[in-house]
Amino acid sequence: MSLHLIIGDKLYSSWSLRGALALELSGAAYTEELIKLGQPDTRERLLKHSPTGKVPLLKTKHGTIADSLAIGEYLAEQFPDAGLWPKDIAARAQARSACAQMHSGFFALRGNMPFDLTRNAPLASTPPDVQADIERMLALWAECRAVATETGPFLFGAATLADAFFAPIAVRLRTYQVKLPADAAAYVETIYQWPAFKAWHTAGLEEVGQ
Repeated sequence: MSLHLIIGDKLYSSWSLRGALALELSGAAYTEELIKLGQPDTRERLLKHSPTGKVPLLKTKHGTIADSLAIGEYLAEQFPDAGLWPKDIAARAQARSACAQMHSGFFALRGNMPFDLTRNAPLASTPPDVQADIERMLALWAECRAVATETGPFLFGAATLADAFFAPIAVRLRTYQVKLPADAAAYVETIYQWPAFKAWHTAGLEEVGQ
């Protein structure tokens, strides 16, 4: 199967990271094309691939798939033995719910704590709605672990699409130096030690100054 992923800057594009991690979870071979964001020709270049003008985009033999959640679902269907979703029905339902909540919410956290792999400083002050988002995030992670049927350091034991979706949040919590309870801090460290994420992180830092 020919798969071609179109992404934005690895340094700044959290949604692109989700799509890339989903592909890594699938185990499928793919090619990658990076379109720098915030450039005069960025939107024009993106519109050549999709009318959404957004990243990530996955080009497949079945057409171009926009949106990281749709990409994840497509890959889960195409590679059912790769374990992109947990095998247990209850755990799988919770994983899907968690990804959907991430996809459609946490606007205060995302808006006030932009994704930036180079950042290493806390917010000057944390607005109440951001703190509420952080607390809800930690509760959501606990809800995932509570229904996990496999052992392991990720939300459902082994890495799944849920971890792909929450990896950018782990980055924000670390780069903004948010104080975390031990279990959440351990999960953030798990993301940072995930080989698929480490490769992205290294490539992102190499973009500095380009």
